[in-house]
Amino acid sequence: MATETFSIDKRPLRDLLGQVEAGKIQLPEFQRGWVWPWPNIASLLASVSLNYPIGTVMLLEGGGDVRFKYRPIEGAAPSEQVKPESLVLDGQQRLTSLFQSLAMDSPVETQDERKRRVGGWFYVDMVKALDENEDREDAIRFIPPSRKVVNFRGEVLEDYSTRELEYRHRVFPLRCLFDNSWGDGFARHWGFAPDAMELWYSFRDGFIRSFDLYHFPVIQLGKDTPRQAVCQVFEKVNTGGVTLTVFELLTATYAADEFDLRRHWHECRSAWEAPEYAILREVSNTDFLQAVTLLATAERRRREEEAGTDEERLPRIGCKRKDMLALGLEDYRRYAPDVVAGFKAAARFLRQQFVFDTRFLPYGTQLIPLAAIFALAGKDAETAGAQEKLARWYWCGVFGELYGGTTETRFNLDLPDVVDWIRGSTYEPRTVTQAQFAASRLLTLRTRQSAAYKGIYALLLKAGAADWRTGEKAEVSVYFDEAMDIHHIFPQVWCQKNGYERSVYNSIVNKAPLTARTNRIIGGHAPSEYLQRLAKAAETSPEGVEQRVRTHLADPGLMRADDFDAFFEKRRKALQEHIAAAMGKPVVDDHIPGQRPEAAVRVAEDGLEAGISVPAEP
Repeated sequence: MATETFSIDKRPLRDLLGQVEAGKIQLPEFQRGWVWPWPNIASLLASVSLNYPIGTVMLLEGGGDVRFKYRPIEGAAPSEQVKPESLVLDGQQRLTSLFQSLAMDSPVETQDERKRRVGGWFYVDMVKALDENEDREDAIRFIPPSRKVVNFRGEVLEDYSTRELEYRHRVFPLRCLFDNSWGDGFARHWGFAPDAMELWYSFRDGFIRSFDLYHFPVIQLGKDTPRQAVCQVFEKVNTGGVTLTVFELLTATYAADEFDLRRHWHECRSAWEAPEYAILREVSNTDFLQAVTLLATAERRRREEEAGTDEERLPRIGCKRKDMLALGLEDYRRYAPDVVAGFKAAARFLRQQFVFDTRFLPYGTQLIPLAAIFALAGKDAETAGAQEKLARWYWCGVFGELYGGTTETRFNLDLPDVVDWIRGSTYEPRTVTQAQFAASRLLTLRTRQSAAYKGIYALLLKAGAADWRTGEKAEVSVYFDEAMDIHHIFPQVWCQKNGYERSVYNSIVNKAPLTARTNRIIGGHAPSEYLQRLAKAAETSPEGVEQRVRTHLADPGLMRADDFDAFFEKRRKALQEHIAAAMGKPVVDDHIPGQRPEAAVRVAEDGLEAGISVPAEP
């Protein structure tokens, strides 16, 4: 039999607002701030006055095992530190709007239609509210904090700054909705005149009584509802439609134990603020939590294995959303320092692989298991043999293009696979065994949207690519923030004039990392011409320029001859060999010998359309 996890009832609006004021109903810390503009609030008030439904409120009963840090609803100021009986999961905007406009004796702090901060009071034009030919929303006014409406010259047009002025203009302040004294004062002000009393009684019965009698549908989740369910329910029903991050949810959870996760994250990030860790600057708080969770779940599984737990009952390694939400504060505190060190080690490793710049980082996601691997393996990852294995795993992930899309499952496999391999296991990680790179893929790599494209850039730097004009190693130019990028070897203009298709000359095979100034010298000239121009600009011999060209795995002799076809084929083979060396396994050679580049590209793209390989790029 299913267990009932929630209850549904109707509660008087007056009672709900009283609980908000007393602090019995509060917000979990992960709720965003109040954002409704005043016209929305006026519409809400009009709906309640007409007894229209305005949705439900969803609450979480307090006192359970799942604890969140909480705060009062904006505007509520409980007289003492009150532990809430319920937390609002859905209905925050409506409850806050109603509380501030009806039960708070200070101006409502909200915004206008342009999202500019404004403050003011809500009033109702009594006569207009009772006119059946008027829209109820038009009867509700938002008046400045001074309770005076002025023009652009500061001249007062309307003044409701005293009770007597409110009575005289027959405007009712909604903050007095549950205070009977205003009606008594109105009657006395008009000397209990029949027409004034008729207006008051009609307004009281036709407007105020609606708020007195209004009942809000309330869904209340039981206090035993698990955290994952609370978070999932919040995201499904929250009318703001904003998905909460795991970091926000854990921030609220840890805050219940007086731990500031946000501040701790900033402290962790500060550990890699030095220039040598620039590759880590886009690591997010969620990335960090994933790495911590990987480490925590891996260690939990290891302890269970050592305790003799059966294989099928072992806890799994994971870092999906539900795994992160289950990360306890004790585990976070224990493993976070190791993960900080792991990310720093990952940055050092990537420098050895000649990956310096986040623009050319093949997969930001691969940093997560890489950091976790370093954290778990510790000193075992420092040996030359371990570094060679790590490099194979890394480049197999890049050129196998295995870290696009959903990656958490691969993280879970890579962490134990790679650490065991480093520590002597004869079984290669599944990322290594599954990775494949087809020679034809080189023909379809055209932009750095692809991880493999960025990977080739790094391999060229690793091969010693030097700028053709300055002779400076490309890695030095990158370090000193020169305008280094990948540029065409046979220029686009030349290729177009000689009838080559864009799909061919835009391939990575025809590109090299060069400084912007060197590329300007190249211009649209034939290689035979610009090689001479470069020698003159560099004040060196043509042989010196050609020597630097070879560092890019390019044949200067074929460039001097302006032989694009032969150059393209020879460089394709050279890149293929370097990729195979990085992966530690042969490239799938699906190239047809003697085929012209245009025909080879068409064959490659036809194969892609047939689903043989990964998608082509624009």
